[in-house]
Amino acid sequence: MKLYTGDLSPYSAKVRMQIYAMGIEDQVSFDLPVEFMMGKMSEVSPIGRIPVLATDDGLIPESEVIAEYLDEAFPDKALVGSTPMERANVRVISRIADIYLMNNIFLSLGQMNPETRVQAVCDLLVGQVRRGVGALEKHIAADGFAAGSTLTRADCTLVPALWMCSGTVPRLGAQDPIASTTRVADYWKRIQDNEHAARVIGEMNRGLKARMDGTERRMAEEAIARAKQT
Repeated sequence: MKLYTGDLSPYSAKVRMQIYAMGIEDQVSFDLPVEFMMGKMSEVSPIGRIPVLATDDGLIPESEVIAEYLDEAFPDKALVGSTPMERANVRVISRIADIYLMNNIFLSLGQMNPETRVQAVCDLLVGQVRRGVGALEKHIAADGFAAGSTLTRADCTLVPALWMCSGTVPRLGAQDPIASTTRVADYWKRIQDNEHAARVIGEMNRGLKARMDGTERRMAEEAIARAKQT
């Protein structure tokens, strides 16, 4: 299998963390197709976004669907929880991270510049992020991992979401909503010591550095130039 992924993509990061935690890295290779760099990812997958998992049977887009596929393909390594209630909470936490945190933070990226910021839009989006973090405070485990004593898919979604939350919301002129919580703040502090979480956070930091210092742009230009020569 091949995962089309990028360091800075939080949706890709959640799938990579799942692959690392499941111990199936030897079953999956990672790649970022040149079509993505050219703004033509829809030529690879109709949705036109990463991640995409390429399997022998076809392409699978959307991070949550990929996550479910991996759990079903490797049931003995699945990160779904051990009881019906725990499995339900894994899905709840993952959906909160996806819908309330990552989706609204992505929408807010266009509001980064204070000179062009529409404050009403910014306030609405940040409010939704706060709502999501507040919901997490009620659902997240008091100790251990996000949904209990073992690492699950909830952690894989939550780690890149909280990384985005802590790094993006303050740049919108608002306080990091994690700072006003107890359980979420404690979880965020302890999960960063987990080897799989630390690896993904490191990759996302690497991607952010490449975006900020121009390395990402130069690598894309070189890849596009090579593609045009073939």
